[in-house]
Formats: sequence, structure tokens, C-alpha cells
Amino acid sequence: MARNATARRSSGSADDPTWTDTAISNLRCLWDEGHSTAEIGRRLGVSKNAVVGKAHRLDLPHRPSPIRRSTHPARTPAPRPKVTLPVQMPPAASVQAAPALPLTPAPPPVPSISWRRGLSQPCCWPLGEPGRPGFRFCDAAADNGKPYCAEHRALAYKAA
Repeated sequence: MARNATARRSSGSADDPTWTDTAISNLRCLWDEGHSTAEIGRRLGVSKNAVVGKAHRLDLPHRPSPIRRSTHPARTPAPRPKVTLPVQMPPAASVQAAPALPLTPAPPPVPSISWRRGLSQPCCWPLGEPGRPGFRFCDAAADNGKPYCAEHRALAYKAA
């Protein structure tokens, strides 16, 4: 069986009916004409990869990649000049400090980090949708070094 596997692997052996002398000469002609490996494979009735492998084993000349590259180098946009507008300051007497308004809602309070000292670990079950206001994790104590509390562990782990 090892002999058959070796014969199948080496496409140039006498046992391989695919690459006859005629097929090899046709491959050389089509290769020299500049046809793609897929087109050569279609014409010879073999796969594109078989053509590539045989061309490599026959040490046929390398050809440039069929992927079209732009003939012009990539252009980077010209930097825009910085425009500075004159700033008019109101008189100091009329300036009133506007109350600072928070742009985003305040984050939920950070849970205690006592679990880092090994006392208890909070449950890691997500509540809400990440990225939305109000998203947080369940802060109940997790059981026996597990990532979830008893309630969420029942939801996370199902019996097979």
C-alpha cells in the first residue's frame, strides 16, 4: 500500500496516466503562451493545482502574479492647511461659567474588589447589552470559585 501511495503522490511516475508525454508537451506550449493555470487545467482535464505542481516539477519559468496591480503608486491626499479663525472674547464682566453637564451617564458603581484577596468572587453574568447604558455584571457572590452565582450557574450549565 505504501508503494501505491508513493506512486499517487509523485505525479511524474510511469504509473500516472494523467501526465503523458503529450500532456506534458501541451502543458509546456500553453504555459509559454501565457495561459492561466486554471485555463491550462481546463484544457488538459486536470486541476489547477496539478498544473502548478507539474510546472514546478518541470522547472518551467516563473510568471508574474495574475493579480492586477495598479500602475500608479497609491496617492495620499495632500494635507489640508490649518485654518485659524480670529477668536473674539466677550468682555470679562459678561462671562458667566456655564454649569458642567455630564456628556454620558455616570457608570454604575464599581463593585468591591475584595474577591481579589480571596474572600469572595462576584458573579460574572452580564446584565443588559454591552455598550448600552445600564450594562453591568451580576454582583452576587459566586459559588466555590465558579464564575457564576447559583441562579446564573443553573442557566449557564445544562445537563447533557
